[in-house]
Amino acid sequence: MIWLSIALLSLLALAPAAIPLWRRTRQVRDERSAALALHEAQLSEIDRDLAIGLIAPAEHDIARLEIQRRILVADTAPAEAADAISPSLVWVALGLIPLVAVGLYLTNGVPSLPAQPLGPRLVAQHEQNTKNDTILNKLKQTLAQLPADDPNLRQGYLLLGQAEASREHYAEAAAAWQHALDLSFDPEIAARTGEALTRANGHVTPEALALFRKALDAAPKDAPWRGAAQARIAQGEHDQDNP
Repeated sequence: MIWLSIALLSLLALAPAAIPLWRRTRQVRDERSAALALHEAQLSEIDRDLAIGLIAPAEHDIARLEIQRRILVADTAPAEAADAISPSLVWVALGLIPLVAVGLYLTNGVPSLPAQPLGPRLVAQHEQNTKNDTILNKLKQTLAQLPADDPNLRQGYLLLGQAEASREHYAEAAAAWQHALDLSFDPEIAARTGEALTRANGHVTPEALALFRKALDAAPKDAPWRGAAQARIAQGEHDQDNP
């Protein structure tokens, strides 16, 4: 079934180019046929004029030679400069386009693989989101019940923030990481929290700017995220100077 679909799509894609080419080829053929018919009629006319004595034999030979030359030109020369490229070559090129496209598809595609409709995929995604929501809600309930001095509390908030960020729930991720920072400051987590706040609000907020500055002050010189944090600070300062 997929090959039939590919063939139909190829015909639809090539139709805008194939139809004008076919019309042009037919037009050129008709123009040449008309020219040849005209010259054949002229030959018959000068033969008749010679027979009834309207022209001399020498004039007849000259006229006949000229008409034959025109017949040869009309039969072999292209009607226009654009016809210098053989239409057959153009047809071959058009035919190669879908073959090349199929070849490129086969380098990574699998024609035998059944189609995956959007509906079932959306249902599966919804089920996965529901499952993730349930897991994260249980994690939040567990963290809320842990005492403040529990060593697992900070790690739990770090995991919660990472999970929320992976789902692009940046406000929730920032809130979770802020809890972890309240328990123990870490410059990289502060930078992550500032980035999450920036993405959640669409700009570098004053709270995020303060986190970026604090993170840079406490970060080692070779921290890989220093450049990104400095760029956010510059962006936040520019936004403050140009409200």
